[in-house]
Amino acid sequence: MKDLLLIALFAGLGAAGAGLLGWIAVRLLRRRSMALSLFCVAAVTVLAVTSGTLAVAQAMFLSGHDLGVVMTVLAVASVVSLLTAALLGRQVVAGSRALAAAARTVGSEDGFTAPARPLGLELAQLSAELAATSARLAESRAREKSLDASRRELIAWISHDLRTPLAGLRAMAEALEDGVVTEPEHYLGRIRTEVERLTGMVDDLFELSRIQAGALSLSVSRVSVYDLVDDALAGAHPLARRRGVRLEGRHVVAEPVEVDSREITRVLGNLLVNAIRSTPEDGVVAVSARREVDEVVLSVTDGCGGIPEQDLPRVFETGWRGSAARTPRRDPGEGGDSGAGLGLAIVRGIVEAHAGHARVRNVAGGCCFEIALPAARG
Repeated sequence: MKDLLLIALFAGLGAAGAGLLGWIAVRLLRRRSMALSLFCVAAVTVLAVTSGTLAVAQAMFLSGHDLGVVMTVLAVASVVSLLTAALLGRQVVAGSRALAAAARTVGSEDGFTAPARPLGLELAQLSAELAATSARLAESRAREKSLDASRRELIAWISHDLRTPLAGLRAMAEALEDGVVTEPEHYLGRIRTEVERLTGMVDDLFELSRIQAGALSLSVSRVSVYDLVDDALAGAHPLARRRGVRLEGRHVVAEPVEVDSREITRVLGNLLVNAIRSTPEDGVVAVSARREVDEVVLSVTDGCGGIPEQDLPRVFETGWRGSAARTPRRDPGEGGDSGAGLGLAIVRGIVEAHAGHARVRNVAGGCCFEIALPAARG
C-alpha cells in the first residue's frame, strides 16, 4: 500500500510540473491560433504522462532494458498523440476559416452562404445563428426600403395635394383683392372649405407622427362594442345619405373591450368614410362585430369592387391610395381621410397601439376591413 502511495506521489509531482508549464503556455497562447492551443494541450498531456512515468521508473530503480522499453513506448505514444492533435487542430482551423469566409456574406444581397465543408457542433451552431442573423438583416433591409418608398410616395402625394388648394386659394385671394368678383361670399366659402381641407391634412400628419413616435396617449376605459359601432354609424350617416349609400349594422355583438373610445371611434369613422366614398350609389356598407376566442373583431364591408391582390399587403402603408376608383376626390365637407393616403395608416397605428391588428381581404363585390381588439377581461 505504501508503494502505491509513493508511486502516486511521484507521478503526481511529475504531472504537476508539466501541468504548470502547460498552464503558462496556454495563457501565453490564448490570443494565437486555436490549432496551436489544441497542440499545446495535447503536448502538456503527453509531457505530464511522460514525466510522471519517468519519475516512477527512476524511483523503482528499473533496469536499463526495462527503462528503454518504457521510453520507447512513451516516445511512440507521444508522437502519435501529437500528430493526432496537429491534424485535429488543422481541421478546427479549416472549419473556422471557412466560417469566417461565410460570415462575410452576412447582410449581402444574396444572403448568408453556409460553408460547404462539414463543421463541428459548436461551429455548426454558430453558422445557424449567422444564417438567422442574415435573414433578420434582409428582412429589416426590405422593411426599410418599403418605408423609404412609402415616405417618398407620401411626400409626392402631399406635395400634389398642397399645391392644388394653395394655388386655388392664391387665385381667389387675388381675385378678391382686385375686386373683380361679383359674389365674394361664394369665394369666401370656397376659401373656408380649402382651409378646412388643409387643416385636416395637417391634423392627420400630426396624428401619424405621434403614432410613429410612440407618443400616442390613450385614455382606456371599458366600453361596449355595440356603443362604438353605433357612434361611428351615427357620425357617418350624413355622408352616406349624401352619397346615396345605405349603412347597415349586421350581427353586432355587445362585447366589452378596454379601449380609448375616442380613438377607436375615429378608426371606425375612417374606415366608414373610405368605404362610403368607394361604394357606388345605391350600394351598401355593412358594419359587424363578433367574438373570436380572446379577440373582438370589427369589420367594415363595402362595395368597391375589390382591391388588386398585389395591392392588399400595401393597403395600410403610409401614403398608399390605390387606384383612382378606390380613392376618388373628396366632396367639400366630407370628413375622414384628408386625401393624403394617411387614413388607413392612422387606423393601423391606433389599433396596434391597443395591442390589436388590422387586416383587409376581398369579398364578393368589394372588400372587408377588419380590426381585431383584445377582449376585456372578466
